Amino acid sequence: MEPRGADGCFLGDVGFWVERTPVHEAAQRGETLQLQRLIESGACVNQVTVDSITPLHAASLQGQVQCVQLLLAAGAQVDARNIDGSTPLCDACASGSIECVKLLLSYGAKVNPPLYTASPLHEACMSGSSECVRLLIDVGANLEAHDCHFGTPLHVACAREHLDCVKVLLNAGANVNAAKLHETALHHAAKVKNVDLIEMLVEFGGNIYARDNRGKKPSDYAWNSSAPAKCLEFYEKTPLTLSQLCRVSLRRATGVRGLEKITKLNIPPRLIDYLSYN
Repeated sequence: MEPRGADGCFLGDVGFWVERTPVHEAAQRGETLQLQRLIESGACVNQVTVDSITPLHAASLQGQVQCVQLLLAAGAQVDARNIDGSTPLCDACASGSIECVKLLLSYGAKVNPPLYTASPLHEACMSGSSECVRLLIDVGANLEAHDCHFGTPLHVACAREHLDCVKVLLNAGANVNAAKLHETALHHAAKVKNVDLIEMLVEFGGNIYARDNRGKKPSDYAWNSSAPAKCLEFYEKTPLTLSQLCRVSLRRATGVRGLEKITKLNIPPRLIDYLSYN
C-alpha cells in the first residue's frame, strides 16, 4: 500500500492525491478488468483529483494502452488538463508510449494544445522517444513551441542528450539557433560536453559565436583541452566547407519543415538524402 500523509492523502509519484478514486487506481495500474467493471457499474471516468488529474492522465502517464482505450471509449475527455496544464497526450509522450500517443491522437487529442507549459513535443523530447517525436511532427506539432523554462523542443533534446530526437527535429526543419534567454541548443551541447551533438548542430548551421545572456559563447562552457573545447575551437578557426554552406543555405531558404518543401521542388532524391543528417 502507498504511504499516506497526515491528512489521509496518498503520496504518489506525481504528488499529493486527494480522494483518488478506484477508477484512477485501476487506470494507473493497468487493471483492465477492474476498470471495465467500474465503468460498467457507472463510475465517472472524468472524476478529477485536487490536482485536476483524471483517470486518463493516470493511465497515459504509465503507458497503460488498454486502460486508455477503455477510458476514451467510455467518454473520457481527451484534452482534459491537470493543475499544471498538461493534457493526457503530454503524459503519454512523457511515458514514451507510442501506442498511447497514437490512440489519443485518433480520438482527436490536440497536438498543439494552448499551453503555457511544456508541449507534447517537449515531453517526447524529454523522454527521448524519437518515435513519438517523429509521429508528433508528422501530425503538425509546432517545432518552435516555446516553454519559459525549457525553451524549444530542440533545447530540451540537447539538454537531455537525446541525439536521435535532435536528429529528427533538425531534419524536420527545427531552428537550430532558436534562443532561450539568448541561449542556443549549441550552448546546451557544450554544457553537457557532447561532441557528437556539437558536430550535428554545427552541420545544421549552429552559430558557434552566439552569446547567451551572460555574454558567453558555447566554447566558454567547455573545459580547456577537453574534446568539446577542441571541437568548438576547430569550428571557430575553420570556415564551413562549401558543401556545408550549401546545406545550411538550402535549409534556411526552405524554412520550417524544410525537407517537405524541398521534396515539392522536384529536387533529385540524392540531394535530399544529402541534406538529411544520417
